[in-house]
Amino acid sequence: MPSITQTINVSNWHPALRRKVIAPEKIAETVAFWREQKKKLVTLNGSFDLPHAGHLEMLSNAYDLKGEEGIVLVALNTDASIQRYKSQSRPIITLEGRLKMMASYLFVDYVTWFDQDNPIELLKIVRPDVHVNGSEYGQDCIEASTVKEGGGSLFIVQKLEGLSTSSIVEKILSLGP
Repeated sequence: MPSITQTINVSNWHPALRRKVIAPEKIAETVAFWREQKKKLVTLNGSFDLPHAGHLEMLSNAYDLKGEEGIVLVALNTDASIQRYKSQSRPIITLEGRLKMMASYLFVDYVTWFDQDNPIELLKIVRPDVHVNGSEYGQDCIEASTVKEGGGSLFIVQKLEGLSTSSIVEKILSLGP
């Protein structure tokens, strides 16, 4: 995996959260262990800046897809990655805060991060059985060929209208000072 430019210190986190965080340099060996145990691996990725009900919809779908013994792995863009592909004023919540929130969700088994502008390199390593994505990206999303080449499939979740971090930010700004 390419170099990791952001490190996270989870030593002072609650153990229930800490156990869910996998540093990017540990992904390959962790996935190999899951594969040995025949775990179904469901992935999704994104910035998950200002988590909202639309994110929960995606996460709950991923959780349902994994079955009894499967694993949901969420991969978050680093702060630098978000700044490159969204805006220099984003993210609103730092990677550490987003990791901590994501780790707190019942629907998430593990969380990691990647510094590239897209998750392709990570997905080449993980080779998910199912990759969950939003309908705004569709079946032809940037991850599609990598997931299919790795033997996986895509599951598309319908976007909940009006629920995006950008629309929430716009709504907050419209409220005025």
